[in-house]
Amino acid sequence: MAEAYIVEAVRTAGGRRKGALANIHPADIGAVVLDALIDRTGIDPAAIEDVILGCVTQAGEQAFAFGRNVVLASRLPQSVPAVTIDRQCGSSQQALHFAAQAVMSGTQDLVIAAGVESMTRVPMMSNFTLHAQAGIGDGPWPHSIQRRFEVTEFSQFHGAQAIADKYGFSRADMDDYALRSHQKAAAAIANGAFDREIVPVETLQGRFAQDEGVRADSSMEALALLKTLADGGTITAGNASQMTDGGSGVLVASEAALKRFNLTPMARIHNLTVTAGDPVIMLEEPIPATRRALERAGMKLDDIDLFEVNEAFAAIPMAWLQAIGADPDKLNVNGGAIALGHPLGASGTKLMATLIHALRARGKRYGLQTMCEGGGIANVTIVEAL
Repeated sequence: MAEAYIVEAVRTAGGRRKGALANIHPADIGAVVLDALIDRTGIDPAAIEDVILGCVTQAGEQAFAFGRNVVLASRLPQSVPAVTIDRQCGSSQQALHFAAQAVMSGTQDLVIAAGVESMTRVPMMSNFTLHAQAGIGDGPWPHSIQRRFEVTEFSQFHGAQAIADKYGFSRADMDDYALRSHQKAAAAIANGAFDREIVPVETLQGRFAQDEGVRADSSMEALALLKTLADGGTITAGNASQMTDGGSGVLVASEAALKRFNLTPMARIHNLTVTAGDPVIMLEEPIPATRRALERAGMKLDDIDLFEVNEAFAAIPMAWLQAIGADPDKLNVNGGAIALGHPLGASGTKLMATLIHALRARGKRYGLQTMCEGGGIANVTIVEAL
């Protein structure tokens, strides 16, 4: 089978909800990413054969062929098609998988995989809560599913609490993990670790190019003051990911395209895996997905130099570490979504951009990225830095 390569990987800085990116239409956020991929690679924009864009809350400004609107807002010609996909938090990671599969199959040679989410302008879950408020429909879960799993709804918050309880993580354990996420992210900013991957966005307040949610002065005492999301629980806003606005993307190319356009690859796709499991606990699936990916790739855990496991809640990477037995010093080395934010549909290629740049900066070879996703699904991507 043909190889698929990542030629460039970029992201915007993460804007706090109602923060620096609040006045930017989400299609314009995505356009910044597409334009940056073209500018940095010098590729003829007309040579792009497809744009696959992840977005979770496809409503309002993120509705009506949103991926196509991102293309039309960019400098790509109107001849470039686009499609919008939703695999919940893994949407743009799945976009990367689809782009790589198109290249590996020989169907296409140059495909952009990207993601955008404005959690300010299109609030999370508004694609069904607004219908409920208008008295339209019964919600996303039919009674047949509710009966099968003996629930009235599927909740990531309940799932995160269930995982924390299952693995015996205390509030202090998760707050400590959250604090270290902020500390690592603050150190990465101070060291310029994100400079290469971040593309600036021009806003009404000026040039935005630094993650807005990182709290360098966070402390265990400050985290302890936050209320739990549920009475008697241990999950708080402080040990969960931040609602964030942002975009990200990668350019995927075939070997033929590398030669034709004189492109230098940053990484090679080594493995693409997706699995599904329990939709109630929901967020534990990265564990079996990681095991399957390593098995399919013929690799051992020690072969992987860096891991990116999305910090939807502190309990998720903590459970993953405990179950998989990975070296914690290799995990989310520049911080994660607790500090840097989780712009839902953009997080997949956002983490990939961070992973590839971190591997190259350290002279390391293999990186593994995984993401918990609504419905009990998880994607795993293994890349080889070049």
